[in-house]
Amino acid sequence: MPRIHGWLDRVKNGAATLGERRAQARAGHVADQEAMTGGERPAEIRPARPRKPDPDPAAAVPWSVRVAAEAGWRFLVLAAAVWVLMRVIGSVRLVVLAFVVALLITALLEPTVSRLHRSGLSRGLATAVTAICGFLVLGLVAWFVVWQVLDNLDSLSGRLQDGVEQLKQWLLDSPFHVTEQQINDVAKNLSDAIGTSTSQITSTGLQGVTVLAEVLTGMLLTMFSTLFLLYDGRRIWQWTLKLVPAEARPGVASAGPRAWRTLTAYARGTMIVAFIDALFIGVGIYFLGVPLAVPIGVVIFLSSFVPLVGAVASGAIAVVVALVTQGVFTALMVLLVVLLVQQLEGHVLQPFILGQAVRVHPLAVVLAVATGGLVAGIGGAVVAVPLVAVVNTVVGHLRAHAGEEEQGAKAVPALEGEGPGQPVDRTPDES
Repeated sequence: MPRIHGWLDRVKNGAATLGERRAQARAGHVADQEAMTGGERPAEIRPARPRKPDPDPAAAVPWSVRVAAEAGWRFLVLAAAVWVLMRVIGSVRLVVLAFVVALLITALLEPTVSRLHRSGLSRGLATAVTAICGFLVLGLVAWFVVWQVLDNLDSLSGRLQDGVEQLKQWLLDSPFHVTEQQINDVAKNLSDAIGTSTSQITSTGLQGVTVLAEVLTGMLLTMFSTLFLLYDGRRIWQWTLKLVPAEARPGVASAGPRAWRTLTAYARGTMIVAFIDALFIGVGIYFLGVPLAVPIGVVIFLSSFVPLVGAVASGAIAVVVALVTQGVFTALMVLLVVLLVQQLEGHVLQPFILGQAVRVHPLAVVLAVATGGLVAGIGGAVVAVPLVAVVNTVVGHLRAHAGEEEQGAKAVPALEGEGPGQPVDRTPDES
C-alpha cells in the first residue's frame, strides 16, 4: 500500500508540472503576439456570415414596361427587316414585278397545261401550245385595239372639235356666269404654257422612251419567267423548299399549295370580273354612240386588275370621252352605266367570285394598293392585293400548323405513357 500511494503522488506531481509548463508556454506566446501588435490583443475570429445575393435589376422594372420593351425591340427588328426588303425590291423592282406578273399569268395558264399534259402531250409540248395560244390571243387583242384607234382617229378629231364647241356653248349658257373672254383667256394660257414648256415636254418624251424600254424588258422577262414556271414550276418549288430550315420546312411545304390556290382563285376571279365590267360598259357606251367603244372596253378590262382605283379611273375615261364627243347628256348616261356596273361588281361579282377564295378586308385592299403604287407605280398597285391575299393565307396556315404541332407535343407523352415533364424527340416528318 505505501508503494501505491507513492506512485500516485508521483503521477499527480508530474501532471501538475506539465500543466505549469503549458501555462508558461501559453503566457509566452501571448506576450510575443502583444509585442508584435504593439500591446493590443488580437480580435476574436468569428465565422463569416453568408452574403445575401444582389437583387435582380429586371425585378425592379414593372411587368408592363418589360412586356412593352420586349415587344418594342422585336418590332424594331421586324421594321428594319421590312425596310431593307423594300429597299432591295425598289432597286430591282422591274425584275420583281416581272416575276410576280409571271406568277399571275402562270396561275391562269397552268390548269390548261395540266389538262393538255393529262390528255397525252408531254409537259414541254403542252407548255409551248398554251404559251403560243395565250400570246397569240394577246397579240390579236392589241392589234384590234390599235386598228380601232387608227380607224376612228380622223372622225375622232372632228368630234373632238365639235365637242369642245358644245362644251364651250354649255359653259356660256350655264348658271356659272362664264364669259367668252374667260374661256379665251384659259385657252391662251394653256397655249402659252405649252409653248414655254417645250424643254420639259422634250425631257418628258425622253423619259417616256426610257419607260418604254423598261416596259419591253419587263415583258420579255415576264414571258421567259412564265415559260419556265409552266414547264418546271414543281421542281423550282422543291428547290426553294431546300432554302428553308429543316424544322420549318413541313409547315412551309404545306402552306405552298394553299398559297398557290389562293393566287389562282384571285387571278381567275379578277379576270372574270374585269371581263364582265369591260363587256357591260363597252356595250353600254357602244349603244350610246360613244366612239372608240372597243379600245375603251380594253382599257377598262386592264384597269380592273387594280382594285378600286382602276375601275374609277377607267370609268372616268369613258365619261370624259363621251362628254367631249357626244355632249353632257350622253356623258351623264355613260356615268350612270359605269355606276350601275360598279354596283353590280361590288355587291354581286366580288362577294360571289372572290369572296370565298380571297378574304381580305377592304381597308387592307386600299392600303395595299396605295403602298404598291407608292413603291412601284401602276405595277405595284396591280400586284399588291394578290400578294396581301397570299401572305394572309400563308400566315393563317402557319399559325394553325404551329397550334397543331403544340397540341401534338402535349398529346404524345400521354399516348406513350411518358411524364409531362419529359421531352419527346421527334423528327419534322413525324410532326
